[in-house]
Amino acid sequence: MLCLVENRFLPRTAAFFDLDKTVIAKSSTLTFSKSFYQGGLINRRAVLRTAYAQFVFLAGGADHDQMERMREYLSALCKGWNVQQVKEIVAETLHELIDPIIYDEAATLIEEHHTAGRDVVIVSTSGAEVVEPIGELLGADRVVATRMVVGDDGCFTGEVEYYAYGPTKAEAIRALAVSEGYDLSRCYAYSDSATDVPMLESVGHPHAVNPDRALRREAALREWPILVFNRPVRLKQRLPTFSLPPRPALVAAAAVGAAAATAGLVWYTSRRRAAASV
Repeated sequence: MLCLVENRFLPRTAAFFDLDKTVIAKSSTLTFSKSFYQGGLINRRAVLRTAYAQFVFLAGGADHDQMERMREYLSALCKGWNVQQVKEIVAETLHELIDPIIYDEAATLIEEHHTAGRDVVIVSTSGAEVVEPIGELLGADRVVATRMVVGDDGCFTGEVEYYAYGPTKAEAIRALAVSEGYDLSRCYAYSDSATDVPMLESVGHPHAVNPDRALRREAALREWPILVFNRPVRLKQRLPTFSLPPRPALVAAAAVGAAAATAGLVWYTSRRRAAASV
């Protein structure tokens, strides 16, 4: 159990959560592949390929070269996607696809941090088009996610504006600490991947959640707590009085940031280098 409410005279604090396999049980981006297919954004072959990518992601067995090839494939795949259409597809299928795979343990931690007076920030390599509405669903105060360039025609160009991966996650956390007044020595962070070691070591209370082998070794060496989350549960089942935001609100949440990221770019990066280091 976390400590009681933060002393209001002390600097503000926050809890930073990676998303995929930390708060939810799967890759947030790849979970929407069937919906993108039904919306006409990808073909059947692409659905099968992303299904394989989801398997590799969950198994944690892809090496760096495999990850890089898949990144290139997905970033090319999303080029030309209409941003508004992506937002609408995510908003319309969010409850059906994401709500059932939220870890009960993660939801409990989010509640406890809020009760203790801490902000909750989702820091994910996945695209902002996907991460922002999930953050809204979870009640997060802020979201850091990858953003893709959007052309004048309202479509993704295939170029990356901001890449929330590895050391850049730590940089984003430090920037938030300055702008929001967080005392990082009293902040918390949670992740499953060794690629997030820079994020974890930037706070005073790092935690490895369902860690890959490389992060498990790192956590053991640094004596970081290791948590196991294995109970996905619908929020409404977990909290009978929990009220999901209406879909128009989720669409608005997805629209935050004019250059939001594509859902296809960044599925792979929570494992990039982790297998190589193993």
